[in-house]
Amino acid sequence: MDELEKRIQRIEERNVGVENDKAWETSFTRKLLIMAFTYLAVGLFFSFIGITNAWINALVPVLAFFVSTFTMPFFKRAWLRSQGKKI
Repeated sequence: MDELEKRIQRIEERNVGVENDKAWETSFTRKLLIMAFTYLAVGLFFSFIGITNAWINALVPVLAFFVSTFTMPFFKRAWLRSQGKKI
């Protein structure tokens, strides 16, 4: 029985890690960090290659990511329904 208890304990520990990863993946903080790093990287790149209004143009991919993070859950639910999955 001791081995079974150890296996259950390992599964529960793994589940905590999975839950934490899921919380991070869906967190607003993560999305904000991705947007900030994308803006900085694209802005610097656009400045380096000499695009006019580089920092304004760098907003395009950031805004596209922002919009996608809010529309994807809608499309996910629609897809799940089309596959006959429970939501």
